[in-house]
Amino acid sequence: MGLSHTDSTGNPRMVDVSAKELTSRLARAQAIVRLGPAIAGQLADTPTTAKGNVLQVARLAGIQAAKRTAELIPLCHPLPLERIDLEAELAGNCVRIEATVAARARTGLEMEALTAVSVAALSVYDMCKALGKDIEISDIRLLEKSGGKSGRYQRK
Repeated sequence: MGLSHTDSTGNPRMVDVSAKELTSRLARAQAIVRLGPAIAGQLADTPTTAKGNVLQVARLAGIQAAKRTAELIPLCHPLPLERIDLEAELAGNCVRIEATVAARARTGLEMEALTAVSVAALSVYDMCKALGKDIEISDIRLLEKSGGKSGRYQRK
């Protein structure tokens, strides 16, 4: 099995999903933003910066990004998302971000969940960068997916 988004000559192509059945699908992803103790302490004391509440803005940024995934990732299908839950919480010196995306669709939602957490993490970085530049975004990964031909996946 080769790459799904290339034709036999290696040129990019959008996968034809027209023959696939609509199925209930779900994807969950996460990202971690490591702030360091000084920035995390400031965020714990005052979660609102000049740009707004850091965690609330991250939630909105992630939700908005999930809805626009097909505009950002060239070969993604635009999907009728039915649910986007995004949690952003301060945990020690980190902000832990998790997105859950659900829809009845012909193709998976992994990219929407991954895009949501990535943009939410970038939003946290943007809002906290005035407090210090030693911020690191890491652990962007799929946690779970269900639905479709390949069935269920859950990260161990």
